[in-house]
Amino acid sequence: MTKGTLYIISAPSGAGKTSLVKALIGQDPLACVSVSHTTRASRPGEVEGMDYHFTNHGTFERMIADSDFLEHAQVFTNLYGTSRSWVEATLAGGKDVILEIDWQGAQQVRTLMPESVSIFILPPSREALQQRLNNRGQDSAAIIDQRMAEAVNEMSHYHQFNYLVINDGFDQALLELQAIFVAKRQQIERQRLQHRQLIERLLA
Repeated sequence: MTKGTLYIISAPSGAGKTSLVKALIGQDPLACVSVSHTTRASRPGEVEGMDYHFTNHGTFERMIADSDFLEHAQVFTNLYGTSRSWVEATLAGGKDVILEIDWQGAQQVRTLMPESVSIFILPPSREALQQRLNNRGQDSAAIIDQRMAEAVNEMSHYHQFNYLVINDGFDQALLELQAIFVAKRQQIERQRLQHRQLIERLLA
C-alpha cells in the first residue's frame, strides 16, 4: 500500500478554505481532514471525534510531553493541537490527510514533516474578503475590523507555501485544489509502488 500525503491548507478567515476542503473530501475518497484536539468545551451541535476531540487540560499537557502533537497552540484560554500518531497512522493506511491550520501551525508541521505539501488560499481582493465576513452576520463591525487586520497578517505569509489558490470563483478554485492532489498522486515514486506488479509485467 502506498503511503498517503500530508497536506497543509491555510487561509485568512473568510477566504473560503473550509467550504473548499469540505467539497474536496466530498468528492475524493482518498482524502480526509484531521480532527484537532481541544481543551475548550463542546458547543451545541458539535460531535466528539467529528468536530473536535474534546480533551481536558491534563490529557492535553501529557500529549505535549509525549511529543504527540505535530502542532499545537493556545487561543485565549484554550489549547488546540494535531495528533501526530493519528496523522502518521492514517497516512500509513494510504489516505491523504488535510490539516486546516494557520501559518504558524504550518511552520511547526513543516519542521517535523518536511515532505508535507502546503497550500495557501487567497481571496480575490480585500473588498471581497470583507464582504464575505460581513455576509456571515455573526460579528460586530469592531470584530470584523479585527478579523481583517488578522487576515492581512495571515496573508503576508503566503510565500512560505508550495501552492497558491485564488478563490475568485468557487468551482474554479475547487478544480485547482483538486489538481494539486491529482498531480501529487501521479508522481513517479507513488505510482511505481502502487502499480509495481503492472510495471513488472510490462517490463518482463
